[in-house]
Amino acid sequence: MTTREILHSTEDKMKKAFESVTREFLEIRTGRASPVLVEGLHIDYYGTPTLLKQLASISSADAHLLVIQPWDVSAIAEIEKAILKSNLGVNPSNDGKVIRLSFPQLSKERRQELAKEIHKMAENGRISLRTIRRDAKEHIEKLEKDKVIPEDDKFRSVDELQKLVDRYIGKVDELLKNKEKEVLEF
Repeated sequence: MTTREILHSTEDKMKKAFESVTREFLEIRTGRASPVLVEGLHIDYYGTPTLLKQLASISSADAHLLVIQPWDVSAIAEIEKAILKSNLGVNPSNDGKVIRLSFPQLSKERRQELAKEIHKMAENGRISLRTIRRDAKEHIEKLEKDKVIPEDDKFRSVDELQKLVDRYIGKVDELLKNKEKEVLEF
């Protein structure tokens, strides 16, 4: 494996790690009702864990109300159970055909808790990126040790690797800054 291939593979892994952080951030409630908050919930549908978005239509009626309309009304009880188990902090109400989730305004304390939570998510993302960097660096150093590449190539590749991780950590930091602003604004 060449250093180019290692760097390309490493960038793909970093891209996936960044996308994972982005997905986690989307699931954080910011005071606005969004289908993204619930569509990833796993529902026990006839003994099979199934994503809510595969079982129902999810729409946002207004900034504080989500409407979940299951295609199979017999799944309503399981959907409600999954919502209650989730960390959304809302109680579902149903009329036998649809489930309504009313999201109250977030308190200042809850906003601060969410800000701490997104900081943890961002730090976990940074740790993942650094772990990917470490693995790639070890691979490059092994190539140099085995005399597959010269020492100059090793230093150049390690430098490119550091630039790559710096770029993705910068993206995570930017994402964090934007999400924190969104969570803390009233």
